[in-house]
Amino acid sequence: MTDALDLDLTPVIAEQPDPVLFATVSGAHLYGFPSRDSDVDLRGVHLLPAADLVGLREPEETRSRMWDRDGVEMDLVTHDVRKFVRLMLRRNGYVLEQLLSPLVVHTTDAHRELSGLAPGVLTSHHAHHYRGFATTQWRLFEKTGELKPLLYTFRVLLTGIHLMRAGEVQAHLPTLLGEVSEAPAYLPALVAAKAEREHGGAEVDHARVEADVERLHGVLDVAQEESALADVPRAYDALHDFVVRVRLEG
Repeated sequence: MTDALDLDLTPVIAEQPDPVLFATVSGAHLYGFPSRDSDVDLRGVHLLPAADLVGLREPEETRSRMWDRDGVEMDLVTHDVRKFVRLMLRRNGYVLEQLLSPLVVHTTDAHRELSGLAPGVLTSHHAHHYRGFATTQWRLFEKTGELKPLLYTFRVLLTGIHLMRAGEVQAHLPTLLGEVSEAPAYLPALVAAKAEREHGGAEVDHARVEADVERLHGVLDVAQEESALADVPRAYDALHDFVVRVRLEG
């Protein structure tokens, strides 16, 4: 099977009906625990022509496509720039991880400018996003017993804690293990197990991991209370100007 990140994805971007401002790899590859059969999650921003937003027809603000390429399952989702920026302003950590992903498939000056504005949307309230995401994934783990949602639970909790403390969006779990001292010592073994299979049960002491998840929720609560991050986004006006300029320039 082809290594997912060795694929030439340039043609995928060229095939899009409107200009793409950026495309990055998200999902398990970004989080640092892909398996040999993980799909490739491509995320990005497209730019609709101004006429599409002022006419009678509803604009295609979100586009989604799934297909197979050289034996690898591909999943591409892009938002129009206005929708993406609105999501950024709603303390949505998921879109910030996509924007700031180091796994860049396609970039532009607009991508680099938007990335530079990202710190201006970070607030202490982003902790709610990561807290809620962790709760959802933990429930999925309790229902299925699979390793993947358990790793997602720990990943988002550690991302949230690190964001509250350092003001930095870091989605890569192996990196977070060196940044957050409260991370459980057994997580590297779980990451290694996930590399062997995309789906499968988690061979863990349920009571132990449940206690650690509960403990990390408490750590996140304290980190939010002590965070130096702002209460509201500071970059609203700059982002508004960015969207208008990029749209008019086409």
